[in-house]
Amino acid sequence: MRQRIIALLLALAVLASVCAVSALAEERTAPEDGKQTDQTASPAENAPETPEALPAETAPEEAQETEETASPSLAGPDLAENVTIQPDALGEVSFANVERRMRENNLQLLTLEQSVLTIEDIDYDKLYDQLWQQLNDIARAQWGLVQASNAMHSLSQIPGSGVTYSDYEYHTSYDQLDRAYAAVREQFDALKEGDMQKDNADVVRQLNNLQDQIVMAGESLYAALTAMEGQGTGLRQQLEGLDRTVEEMELRYQLGQISAMQLAEVKSGRTALESGLATLRMNVRNYKLQLEMLIGAEQTGEIALGPLPEVTAEQLSQMDLEKDLAAAREKSYELYDAAKTLEDARDQYKEDADYWGYNENRMEFRNAKRTWQAAQYTYNNIVQSYELKFRTLFAQVEDYHQIWEAAKVSLACEQSSYAASELKFQQGTISRNALLTAGDGLREAEEKVRSAAGDLFSTYNTYCWAVQHGILN
Repeated sequence: MRQRIIALLLALAVLASVCAVSALAEERTAPEDGKQTDQTASPAENAPETPEALPAETAPEEAQETEETASPSLAGPDLAENVTIQPDALGEVSFANVERRMRENNLQLLTLEQSVLTIEDIDYDKLYDQLWQQLNDIARAQWGLVQASNAMHSLSQIPGSGVTYSDYEYHTSYDQLDRAYAAVREQFDALKEGDMQKDNADVVRQLNNLQDQIVMAGESLYAALTAMEGQGTGLRQQLEGLDRTVEEMELRYQLGQISAMQLAEVKSGRTALESGLATLRMNVRNYKLQLEMLIGAEQTGEIALGPLPEVTAEQLSQMDLEKDLAAAREKSYELYDAAKTLEDARDQYKEDADYWGYNENRMEFRNAKRTWQAAQYTYNNIVQSYELKFRTLFAQVEDYHQIWEAAKVSLACEQSSYAASELKFQQGTISRNALLTAGDGLREAEEKVRSAAGDLFSTYNTYCWAVQHGILN
Protein backbone atom coordinates (compact mmCIF):
# COMPACT_ATOMS: atom_id res chain seq x y z
CA MET A 1 0.00 0.00 0.00
CA ARG A 2 2.84 2.36 0.88
CA GLN A 3 4.56 1.75 -2.50
CA ARG A 4 1.30 2.46 -4.35
CA ILE A 5 0.93 5.79 -2.57
CA ILE A 6 4.50 6.79 -3.45
CA ALA A 7 3.99 5.86 -7.12
CA LEU A 8 0.74 7.88 -7.21
CA LEU A 9 2.46 10.95 -5.73
CA LEU A 10 5.32 10.70 -8.23
CA ALA A 11 2.85 10.50 -11.11
CA LEU A 12 1.06 13.58 -9.82
CA ALA A 13 4.40 15.40 -9.53
CA VAL A 14 5.27 14.61 -13.16
CA LEU A 15 1.81 15.76 -14.30
CA ALA A 16 2.26 19.01 -12.39
CA SER A 17 5.64 19.53 -14.03
CA VAL A 18 3.97 19.68 -17.47
CA CYS A 19 1.85 22.59 -16.34
CA ALA A 20 4.77 24.38 -14.77
CA VAL A 21 7.41 23.92 -17.46
CA SER A 22 6.57 27.08 -19.39
CA ALA A 23 6.75 29.13 -16.22
CA LEU A 24 10.08 27.57 -15.36
CA ALA A 25 11.41 28.29 -18.85
CA GLU A 26 10.45 31.93 -18.41
CA GLU A 27 12.15 31.94 -15.05
CA ARG A 28 15.29 30.74 -16.86
CA THR A 29 14.86 33.74 -19.23
CA ALA A 30 15.08 31.52 -22.28
CA PRO A 31 14.79 33.72 -25.38
CA GLU A 32 11.85 33.44 -27.68
CA ASP A 33 12.36 31.40 -30.82
CA GLY A 34 13.66 33.51 -33.69
CA LYS A 35 14.37 36.64 -31.60
CA GLN A 36 17.75 38.04 -30.58
CA THR A 37 18.35 40.31 -27.64
CA ASP A 38 21.16 42.82 -27.99
CA GLN A 39 22.48 43.67 -24.55
CA THR A 40 25.77 45.08 -25.78
CA ALA A 41 26.37 48.69 -24.90
CA SER A 42 26.89 51.12 -27.75
CA PRO A 43 30.54 51.88 -28.58
CA ALA A 44 30.20 55.39 -27.18
CA GLU A 45 29.03 54.13 -23.81
CA ASN A 46 31.57 53.12 -21.19
CA ALA A 47 34.34 53.13 -23.78
CA PRO A 48 37.59 52.25 -22.01
CA GLU A 49 40.68 54.29 -22.26
CA THR A 50 42.97 52.97 -24.94
CA PRO A 51 46.67 53.64 -25.32
CA GLU A 52 47.84 56.15 -27.85
CA ALA A 53 47.53 55.14 -31.48
CA LEU A 54 50.47 53.19 -32.84
CA PRO A 55 52.33 54.04 -36.03
CA ALA A 56 50.97 51.02 -37.84
CA GLU A 57 47.42 49.69 -37.88
CA THR A 58 46.20 48.59 -34.49
CA ALA A 59 42.59 47.66 -35.11
CA PRO A 60 41.75 44.19 -36.43
CA GLU A 61 39.14 45.67 -38.72
CA GLU A 62 41.88 47.33 -40.73
CA ALA A 63 43.43 43.95 -41.39
CA GLN A 64 40.12 42.44 -42.45
CA GLU A 65 38.85 44.25 -45.51
CA THR A 66 35.20 43.62 -46.12
CA GLU A 67 34.02 42.00 -49.29
CA GLU A 68 32.19 45.19 -50.16
CA THR A 69 35.57 46.80 -50.88
CA ALA A 70 36.69 46.55 -54.47
CA SER A 71 38.96 43.53 -54.81
CA PRO A 72 42.51 44.45 -55.82
CA SER A 73 43.82 42.98 -59.06
CA LEU A 74 45.68 39.71 -58.75
CA ALA A 75 49.26 39.17 -59.86
CA GLY A 76 48.08 36.87 -62.58
CA PRO A 77 45.74 33.98 -63.31
CA ASP A 78 46.09 30.79 -61.37
CA LEU A 79 48.72 28.82 -63.25
CA ALA A 80 46.78 25.59 -62.80
CA GLU A 81 43.85 27.19 -64.64
CA ASN A 82 45.89 29.13 -67.17
CA VAL A 83 46.65 26.12 -69.34
CA THR A 84 44.61 23.49 -71.10
CA ILE A 85 44.93 20.59 -68.70
CA GLN A 86 45.37 17.20 -70.34
CA PRO A 87 45.20 13.97 -68.31
CA ASP A 88 48.60 12.61 -67.37
CA ALA A 89 49.86 9.45 -69.00
CA LEU A 90 50.48 6.43 -66.79
CA GLY A 91 53.60 6.95 -64.71
CA GLU A 92 53.79 10.67 -65.52
CA VAL A 93 52.67 13.92 -63.93
CA SER A 94 52.57 17.49 -65.19
CA PHE A 95 52.68 20.59 -63.05
CA ALA A 96 49.24 21.66 -64.29
CA ASN A 97 47.73 18.47 -62.85
CA VAL A 98 49.45 18.48 -59.44
CA GLU A 99 46.78 20.49 -57.61
CA ARG A 100 43.86 18.64 -59.21
CA ARG A 101 45.32 15.22 -58.49
CA MET A 102 46.15 16.19 -54.90
CA ARG A 103 42.65 17.47 -54.19
CA GLU A 104 41.14 14.31 -55.67
CA ASN A 105 43.48 11.69 -54.18
CA ASN A 106 45.51 13.05 -51.26
CA LEU A 107 44.31 11.42 -48.05
CA GLN A 108 45.16 14.41 -45.84
CA LEU A 109 43.20 16.76 -48.09
CA LEU A 110 40.26 14.38 -48.28
CA THR A 111 40.18 14.09 -44.49
CA LEU A 112 40.21 17.87 -44.08
CA GLU A 113 37.54 18.25 -46.75
CA GLN A 114 35.23 15.87 -44.85
CA SER A 115 35.65 18.06 -41.76
CA VAL A 116 34.77 21.14 -43.80
CA LEU A 117 31.69 19.46 -45.28
CA THR A 118 30.57 18.35 -41.82
CA ILE A 119 30.69 21.90 -40.50
CA GLU A 120 29.07 23.39 -43.59
CA ASP A 121 26.28 20.82 -43.37
CA ILE A 122 25.09 22.09 -39.99
CA ASP A 123 21.45 23.24 -40.09
CA TYR A 124 21.49 26.04 -37.55
CA ASP A 125 17.70 26.45 -37.55
CA LYS A 126 17.26 22.77 -36.75
CA LEU A 127 20.01 22.91 -34.14
CA TYR A 128 18.30 25.93 -32.57
CA ASP A 129 15.08 23.92 -32.18
CA GLN A 130 16.94 20.91 -30.78
CA LEU A 131 18.77 22.94 -28.15
CA TRP A 132 15.54 24.71 -27.23
CA GLN A 133 13.84 21.33 -26.79
CA GLN A 134 16.74 20.10 -24.62
CA LEU A 135 16.43 23.16 -22.39
CA ASN A 136 12.72 22.48 -21.94
CA ASP A 137 13.34 18.77 -21.26
CA ILE A 138 15.93 19.54 -18.59
CA ALA A 139 13.69 22.20 -17.03
CA ARG A 140 10.80 19.72 -17.02
CA ALA A 141 12.99 17.09 -15.35
CA GLN A 142 14.11 19.60 -12.72
CA TRP A 143 10.54 20.59 -11.96
CA GLY A 144 9.53 16.96 -11.68
CA LEU A 145 12.42 16.37 -9.30
CA VAL A 146 11.29 19.29 -7.15
CA GLN A 147 7.73 17.98 -7.00
CA ALA A 148 8.85 14.45 -6.25
CA SER A 149 11.18 15.70 -3.54
CA ASN A 150 8.37 17.65 -1.90
CA ALA A 151 6.13 14.61 -2.02
CA MET A 152 8.75 12.35 -0.50
CA HIS A 153 9.44 14.90 2.19
CA SER A 154 5.75 15.07 3.05
CA LEU A 155 5.47 11.26 3.24
CA SER A 156 8.50 11.04 5.46
CA GLN A 157 6.68 13.25 7.98
CA ILE A 158 3.77 10.79 8.27
CA PRO A 159 4.25 8.57 11.35
CA GLY A 160 4.56 4.93 10.44
CA SER A 161 4.92 5.54 6.69
CA GLY A 162 8.41 4.04 6.66
CA VAL A 163 9.52 6.57 4.00
CA THR A 164 12.96 8.11 4.51
CA TYR A 165 13.89 11.35 2.80
CA SER A 166 17.47 12.17 1.67
CA ASP A 167 18.05 15.86 1.10
CA TYR A 168 21.60 15.05 -0.14
CA GLU A 169 20.36 12.80 -2.98
CA TYR A 170 17.89 15.45 -4.08
CA HIS A 171 20.49 18.23 -4.23
CA THR A 172 22.99 15.97 -6.03
CA SER A 173 20.48 15.10 -8.76
CA TYR A 174 19.29 18.68 -9.07
CA ASP A 175 22.87 20.01 -9.35
CA GLN A 176 23.62 17.54 -12.15
CA LEU A 177 20.60 18.71 -14.08
CA ASP A 178 21.53 22.32 -13.39
CA ARG A 179 25.02 21.82 -14.83
CA ALA A 180 23.55 20.10 -17.87
CA TYR A 181 21.15 23.01 -18.34
CA ALA A 182 23.99 25.54 -18.10
CA ALA A 183 26.03 23.68 -20.70
CA VAL A 184 23.15 23.47 -23.17
CA ARG A 185 22.20 27.08 -22.48
CA GLU A 186 25.74 28.19 -23.27
CA GLN A 187 25.51 26.48 -26.67
CA PHE A 188 22.06 27.92 -27.22
CA ASP A 189 23.16 31.46 -26.47
CA ALA A 190 26.21 31.09 -28.69
CA LEU A 191 23.98 29.93 -31.53
CA LYS A 192 21.39 32.65 -30.94
CA GLU A 193 23.99 35.44 -30.85
CA GLY A 194 25.83 34.13 -33.93
CA ASP A 195 29.02 33.23 -32.04
CA MET A 196 28.76 29.55 -32.96
CA GLN A 197 28.30 30.35 -36.65
CA LYS A 198 31.28 32.72 -36.57
CA ASP A 199 33.48 30.18 -34.77
CA ASN A 200 32.56 27.48 -37.27
CA ALA A 201 33.26 29.83 -40.18
CA ASP A 202 36.69 30.49 -38.66
CA VAL A 203 37.35 26.75 -38.40
CA VAL A 204 36.35 26.28 -42.06
CA ARG A 205 38.69 29.08 -43.08
CA GLN A 206 41.52 27.53 -41.10
CA LEU A 207 40.92 24.09 -42.61
CA ASN A 208 40.80 25.53 -46.13
CA ASN A 209 44.04 27.38 -45.45
CA LEU A 210 45.65 24.15 -44.29
CA GLN A 211 44.52 22.41 -47.49
CA ASP A 212 45.99 25.22 -49.59
CA GLN A 213 49.29 24.96 -47.73
CA ILE A 214 49.49 21.22 -48.43
CA VAL A 215 48.79 21.79 -52.14
CA MET A 216 51.37 24.57 -52.25
CA ALA A 217 53.90 22.23 -50.63
CA GLY A 218 53.18 19.65 -53.33
CA GLU A 219 53.79 22.18 -56.10
CA SER A 220 56.98 23.34 -54.40
CA LEU A 221 58.17 19.73 -54.19
CA TYR A 222 57.49 19.32 -57.93
CA ALA A 223 59.56 22.43 -58.73
CA ALA A 224 62.37 21.25 -56.44
CA LEU A 225 62.41 17.85 -58.13
CA THR A 226 62.74 19.38 -61.59
CA ALA A 227 65.67 21.45 -60.31
CA MET A 228 67.32 18.33 -58.83
CA GLU A 229 66.88 16.46 -62.09
CA GLY A 230 68.51 19.41 -63.85
CA GLN A 231 71.42 19.16 -61.42
CA GLY A 232 71.67 15.48 -62.22
CA THR A 233 71.90 16.27 -65.93
CA GLY A 234 74.68 18.75 -65.24
CA LEU A 235 76.60 16.23 -63.10
CA ARG A 236 76.33 13.58 -65.79
CA GLN A 237 77.73 16.03 -68.34
CA GLN A 238 80.61 16.80 -65.97
CA LEU A 239 81.17 13.08 -65.55
CA GLU A 240 81.38 12.63 -69.34
CA GLY A 241 83.92 15.44 -69.47
CA LEU A 242 85.97 13.82 -66.71
CA ASP A 243 85.87 10.50 -68.52
CA ARG A 244 87.53 12.17 -71.50
CA THR A 245 90.03 13.83 -69.20
CA VAL A 246 90.88 10.53 -67.50
CA GLU A 247 91.33 8.87 -70.89
CA GLU A 248 93.66 11.67 -71.99
CA MET A 249 95.61 11.59 -68.71
CA GLU A 250 96.07 7.82 -68.93
CA LEU A 251 97.54 8.23 -72.41
CA ARG A 252 99.84 11.01 -71.20
CA TYR A 253 100.89 8.82 -68.25
CA GLN A 254 101.80 6.02 -70.63
CA LEU A 255 103.86 8.52 -72.61
CA GLY A 256 105.60 9.59 -69.40
CA GLN A 257 104.27 13.15 -69.52
CA ILE A 258 102.58 13.04 -66.07
CA SER A 259 103.19 11.19 -62.83
CA ALA A 260 101.08 8.43 -61.27
CA MET A 261 100.06 10.91 -58.54
CA GLN A 262 98.58 13.32 -61.08
CA LEU A 263 96.64 10.50 -62.73
CA ALA A 264 95.36 9.31 -59.34
CA GLU A 265 94.13 12.83 -58.46
CA VAL A 266 92.10 13.03 -61.67
CA LYS A 267 90.56 9.61 -61.05
CA SER A 268 89.80 10.58 -57.45
CA GLY A 269 87.89 13.64 -58.65
CA ARG A 270 85.83 11.43 -60.94
CA THR A 271 85.04 9.04 -58.07
CA ALA A 272 83.86 11.92 -55.86
CA LEU A 273 81.65 13.26 -58.65
CA GLU A 274 80.17 9.82 -59.27
CA SER A 275 79.44 9.47 -55.54
CA GLY A 276 77.68 12.85 -55.49
CA LEU A 277 75.60 11.82 -58.49
CA ALA A 278 74.56 8.58 -56.75
CA THR A 279 73.46 10.54 -53.65
CA LEU A 280 71.47 12.94 -55.82
CA ARG A 281 69.71 10.02 -57.55
CA MET A 282 68.78 8.58 -54.15
CA ASN A 283 67.32 11.92 -53.01
CA VAL A 284 65.40 12.32 -56.26
CA ARG A 285 63.88 8.89 -55.82
CA ASN A 286 62.89 9.59 -52.20
CA TYR A 287 61.28 12.90 -53.12
CA LYS A 288 59.46 11.29 -56.02
CA LEU A 289 58.04 8.77 -53.57
CA GLN A 290 56.73 11.70 -51.51
CA LEU A 291 55.24 13.35 -54.59
CA GLU A 292 53.58 10.10 -55.63
CA MET A 293 52.02 9.83 -52.18
CA LEU A 294 50.81 13.44 -52.34
CA ILE A 295 49.05 12.96 -55.68
CA GLY A 296 47.76 9.48 -54.87
CA ALA A 297 49.86 7.65 -57.47
CA GLU A 298 51.49 4.25 -57.10
CA GLN A 299 54.67 4.65 -55.07
CA THR A 300 57.53 3.54 -57.30
CA GLY A 301 59.91 6.49 -57.01
CA GLU A 302 60.15 6.63 -60.78
CA ILE A 303 57.33 8.94 -61.84
CA ALA A 304 58.27 11.12 -64.82
CA LEU A 305 57.90 14.89 -64.42
CA GLY A 306 56.92 17.23 -67.20
CA PRO A 307 58.74 20.54 -67.72
CA LEU A 308 57.77 23.54 -65.63
CA PRO A 309 55.63 26.17 -67.39
CA GLU A 310 57.40 29.31 -68.50
CA VAL A 311 56.51 32.63 -66.90
CA THR A 312 55.34 35.00 -69.61
CA ALA A 313 56.07 38.69 -69.97
CA GLU A 314 52.34 39.37 -69.68
CA GLN A 315 52.17 37.66 -66.29
CA LEU A 316 55.14 39.65 -65.03
CA SER A 317 53.67 42.92 -66.32
CA GLN A 318 50.48 42.30 -64.31
CA MET A 319 52.39 42.31 -61.01
CA ASP A 320 51.57 45.39 -58.93
CA LEU A 321 53.27 45.51 -55.54
CA GLU A 322 50.77 47.60 -53.58
CA LYS A 323 47.59 46.15 -55.07
CA ASP A 324 48.87 42.62 -54.80
CA LEU A 325 49.96 43.21 -51.21
CA ALA A 326 46.45 44.44 -50.37
CA ALA A 327 44.98 41.31 -51.96
CA ALA A 328 47.38 39.06 -50.05
CA ARG A 329 46.56 40.73 -46.73
CA GLU A 330 42.84 40.25 -47.34
CA LYS A 331 43.29 36.54 -48.06
CA SER A 332 45.90 35.80 -45.38
CA TYR A 333 44.75 33.50 -42.61
CA GLU A 334 47.88 34.42 -40.65
CA LEU A 335 46.81 38.07 -40.45
CA TYR A 336 43.18 37.10 -39.87
CA ASP A 337 44.17 34.95 -36.89
CA ALA A 338 46.40 37.74 -35.56
CA ALA A 339 43.49 40.16 -35.80
CA LYS A 340 41.26 37.74 -33.86
CA THR A 341 43.90 37.48 -31.15
CA LEU A 342 44.09 41.27 -30.94
CA GLU A 343 40.31 41.51 -30.71
CA ASP A 344 40.29 39.02 -27.82
CA ALA A 345 43.00 41.05 -26.08
CA ARG A 346 40.95 44.23 -26.54
CA ASP A 347 37.85 42.60 -25.06
CA GLN A 348 39.87 41.35 -22.10
CA TYR A 349 41.27 44.84 -21.58
CA LYS A 350 37.79 46.36 -21.56
CA GLU A 351 36.62 43.76 -19.05
CA ASP A 352 39.61 44.29 -16.76
CA ALA A 353 39.45 48.07 -17.10
CA ASP A 354 35.77 48.11 -16.19
CA TYR A 355 36.47 45.91 -13.19
CA TRP A 356 39.24 48.17 -11.88
CA GLY A 357 37.39 51.37 -12.76
CA TYR A 358 40.14 52.73 -15.04
CA ASN A 359 41.99 53.67 -11.91
CA GLU A 360 45.60 54.52 -12.81
CA ASN A 361 46.51 54.18 -9.13
CA ARG A 362 45.69 50.48 -9.23
CA MET A 363 48.55 48.23 -10.30
CA GLU A 364 46.06 45.75 -11.74
CA PHE A 365 44.68 48.34 -14.17
CA ARG A 366 48.15 49.46 -15.19
CA ASN A 367 49.11 45.84 -15.91
CA ALA A 368 45.94 45.32 -17.95
CA LYS A 369 46.76 48.45 -19.94
CA ARG A 370 50.31 47.28 -20.59
CA THR A 371 49.05 43.85 -21.70
CA TRP A 372 46.72 45.52 -24.19
CA GLN A 373 49.55 47.72 -25.43
CA ALA A 374 51.81 44.67 -25.87
CA ALA A 375 49.06 42.90 -27.83
CA GLN A 376 48.92 45.85 -30.23
CA TYR A 377 52.68 45.80 -30.67
CA THR A 378 52.57 42.06 -31.35
CA TYR A 379 49.86 42.50 -33.96
CA ASN A 380 51.71 45.33 -35.67
CA ASN A 381 54.90 43.26 -35.73
CA ILE A 382 53.07 40.37 -37.43
CA VAL A 383 51.64 42.73 -40.06
CA GLN A 384 55.00 44.37 -40.70
CA SER A 385 56.77 41.00 -40.95
CA TYR A 386 54.15 39.76 -43.40
CA GLU A 387 54.51 42.86 -45.56
CA LEU A 388 58.30 42.58 -45.48
CA LYS A 389 58.19 38.95 -46.64
CA PHE A 390 55.80 39.87 -49.43
CA ARG A 391 57.94 42.78 -50.64
CA THR A 392 61.00 40.53 -50.52
CA LEU A 393 59.17 37.92 -52.60
CA PHE A 394 58.19 40.59 -55.14
CA ALA A 395 61.84 41.66 -55.43
CA GLN A 396 62.97 38.05 -55.81
CA VAL A 397 60.67 37.56 -58.80
CA GLU A 398 62.23 40.60 -60.48
CA ASP A 399 65.74 39.41 -59.62
CA TYR A 400 65.19 35.88 -60.98
CA HIS A 401 63.76 37.43 -64.13
CA GLN A 402 66.93 39.45 -64.75
CA ILE A 403 69.07 36.38 -63.99
CA TRP A 404 67.09 34.43 -66.57
CA GLU A 405 67.55 37.17 -69.16
CA ALA A 406 71.29 37.31 -68.46
CA ALA A 407 71.55 33.53 -68.80
CA LYS A 408 69.87 33.71 -72.20
CA VAL A 409 72.43 36.29 -73.32
CA SER A 410 75.26 34.02 -72.17
CA LEU A 411 73.67 31.10 -74.00
CA ALA A 412 73.59 33.09 -77.22
CA CYS A 413 77.32 33.76 -76.84
CA GLU A 414 78.05 30.08 -76.18
CA GLN A 415 76.03 29.10 -79.24
CA SER A 416 78.13 31.44 -81.38
CA SER A 417 81.32 30.10 -79.79
CA TYR A 418 80.32 26.50 -80.42
CA ALA A 419 79.45 27.27 -84.05
CA ALA A 420 82.94 28.73 -84.46
CA SER A 421 84.48 25.63 -82.84
CA GLU A 422 82.57 23.38 -85.21
CA LEU A 423 83.95 25.35 -88.17
CA LYS A 424 87.50 25.10 -86.80
CA PHE A 425 87.09 21.36 -86.27
CA GLN A 426 85.93 20.92 -89.85
CA GLN A 427 88.97 22.91 -90.97
CA GLY A 428 91.20 20.67 -88.86
CA THR A 429 92.58 23.44 -86.66
CA ILE A 430 91.27 21.99 -83.36
CA SER A 431 90.96 18.45 -82.01
CA ARG A 432 87.77 16.49 -81.41
CA ASN A 433 88.31 16.79 -77.65
CA ALA A 434 88.39 20.59 -78.00
CA LEU A 435 85.09 20.45 -79.89
CA LEU A 436 83.55 18.22 -77.19
CA THR A 437 84.78 20.63 -74.52
CA ALA A 438 83.10 23.49 -76.38
CA GLY A 439 79.93 21.36 -76.47
CA ASP A 440 80.15 20.94 -72.70
CA GLY A 441 80.24 24.72 -72.34
CA LEU A 442 77.16 25.04 -74.55
CA ARG A 443 75.21 22.42 -72.58
CA GLU A 444 76.22 24.10 -69.33
CA ALA A 445 74.90 27.43 -70.63
CA GLU A 446 71.64 25.73 -71.67
CA GLU A 447 71.31 24.20 -68.22
CA LYS A 448 71.81 27.60 -66.61
CA VAL A 449 68.96 29.00 -68.70
CA ARG A 450 66.69 26.11 -67.67
CA SER A 451 67.71 26.48 -64.04
CA ALA A 452 67.08 30.23 -64.06
CA ALA A 453 63.71 29.70 -65.74
CA GLY A 454 62.82 27.12 -63.07
CA ASP A 455 63.83 29.47 -60.24
CA LEU A 456 61.77 32.25 -61.79
CA PHE A 457 58.72 30.04 -62.17
CA SER A 458 58.99 28.62 -58.65
CA THR A 459 59.26 32.10 -57.12
CA TYR A 460 56.47 33.51 -59.28
CA ASN A 461 54.23 30.57 -58.35
CA THR A 462 54.89 31.29 -54.66
CA TYR A 463 54.00 34.94 -55.36
CA CYS A 464 50.71 33.87 -56.96
CA TRP A 465 49.87 31.74 -53.91
CA ALA A 466 50.52 34.76 -51.72
CA VAL A 467 48.31 37.05 -53.81
CA GLN A 468 45.47 34.59 -54.41
CA HIS A 469 45.49 32.71 -51.08
CA GLY A 470 47.51 34.86 -48.70
CA ILE A 471 50.07 32.09 -48.09
CA LEU A 472 53.72 33.13 -47.90
CA ASN A 473 55.33 30.13 -46.17
